Amino acid sequence: MHRTTLLTLLAVLLLLPAEGPAEEGNRFADLLALQEAIHQSIERAEPSIACILVSRSDKYRAFEGVGPHAPGQLGQFDPSRIRLNRDDPQFDALARLDLSDPDTVPESYGSGVVIDEKEGLILTLAHVVRKATKIYVRLPPVPDRRDVGQGRRAASRGSWADIHALDPRSDLAVLRLIERVPDLKALKLGDGGKLRKGDFVLSLSNPFAAGFRDGSPSASWGIVSNLRRRVTGVLSDIPSTERNAKLPLYCFNTLIQTDTRLNLGCSGGALLNLQGELVGLTSSLAGIAGGETPGGFAVPFDDGMRRILDVLRRGEEVEYGFLGVYLKRPEELPQGAVQISSLIPGGPAARGGIHGATFREGALLFRNEGGGDFILSVNGIPIHSNDDLFLAVGMSLAGNTVRIEVSESPDGPRRPCSVTLAKFPSLEPVIASKRPPARGGLRVDWTSILLPRHRSRSGIPEGVLIREVLPDSPAFHARLQPDMIIKSVNGKKVTTPAEFYHVMEKAHGPVELILGTVDQNGEDRVTINIK
Repeated sequence: MHRTTLLTLLAVLLLLPAEGPAEEGNRFADLLALQEAIHQSIERAEPSIACILVSRSDKYRAFEGVGPHAPGQLGQFDPSRIRLNRDDPQFDALARLDLSDPDTVPESYGSGVVIDEKEGLILTLAHVVRKATKIYVRLPPVPDRRDVGQGRRAASRGSWADIHALDPRSDLAVLRLIERVPDLKALKLGDGGKLRKGDFVLSLSNPFAAGFRDGSPSASWGIVSNLRRRVTGVLSDIPSTERNAKLPLYCFNTLIQTDTRLNLGCSGGALLNLQGELVGLTSSLAGIAGGETPGGFAVPFDDGMRRILDVLRRGEEVEYGFLGVYLKRPEELPQGAVQISSLIPGGPAARGGIHGATFREGALLFRNEGGGDFILSVNGIPIHSNDDLFLAVGMSLAGNTVRIEVSESPDGPRRPCSVTLAKFPSLEPVIASKRPPARGGLRVDWTSILLPRHRSRSGIPEGVLIREVLPDSPAFHARLQPDMIIKSVNGKKVTTPAEFYHVMEKAHGPVELILGTVDQNGEDRVTINIK
């Protein structure tokens, strides 16, 4: 990275007042020790840095002659199996589709990090691979001692890849290599939550036109300029009515800011501490969207992001926590205060004993004229802004029970509430290769995801929402359809997908389902037969 930075540091160290040659020698030794630490960190991490080559062309399907595939299952592409004459007008187009060819210039490009060598999993940013039709992952060459001794260049490594899981809200995606890549090495995860301003950090990534041919990442270094930064430029094309359901996490003060300049292609690269541990993923998108172009940004790997990564590694959908409250505008409150204006009936907050205005039978009932409770903390994390609350609740994930401290005034006595979170309703599509097994031909979801589409005064319906009915299944023959609500199974209430699957797993023979409606104004009984 910045050569001038190293020269400046050298000058500062050597020009400081010294009592004698011994002190000057010690300072130079310290500088050499720092340089050696950087060398060792890069050497440990470099084999784990991937170059992500992406195509969004629709021409693959024409050449392959295959129909629609499952989301994320992109497959390989072997142009040698397609016989075309050189004078065929499609011959050059076919060659440009072969991302495995080092001479092919990709239409889109990014970086990634190996996180599981046994499963062949690569972590990158979701915007790097969103809407991809083919993905090829190229890794740095691993030199053989015999090759080095004879002056030969090490062979590059790579594989076509599927999207194992993709989550637009965290902007994280995990790829799965289709072919076995030799000498794959996972990068050790560090704790991005422990970073402080001024910490030295390194970055390894593949800037465009520099590393896509051989997969050799470029190194840079600098310091942490700031923490908990946000960007807002990415929101300009999102309608105001959809922003709450589409905002990515880096709009809520989550980013690491460094003085590392990140160019096109650096998204998904590794931000490392001096021990060579992954503490963040670099993002050029955040830098482009924001106004601070001299530096760079990175998604931190703190406790919250680790929870999200664990879900994505399993190939599952990330289900963010949902509290079910509307908040007062900050300008209406003292600085640093967060107050509820109203509750969503049937939501987690209303069920958990938090107070506020609520809808009942078409009437808006206030607990007091000033509004509802003030939110003071979530699981011990102080809440000073609406964004703090959104982030703390969301990162706790759906189905988890959180401890929320509330008060009737900003400085009043604290009252603890135990709240089990529902699922945040998101409008952005996700990719999850591992889905819960369908029982009776049914897959279900949280009813809280209905809110963007159905803003009923009756609030969140009790039960679970049917998301999928498999063809020729018991549920299919019983004429069950998506968006129906199941309130109970064999007389046992089900309020979460986990409860539904647990009850259905033990059910055999005729199973009675009680169906409800979105407006909660009726019930129906349906029996399906599970063999």
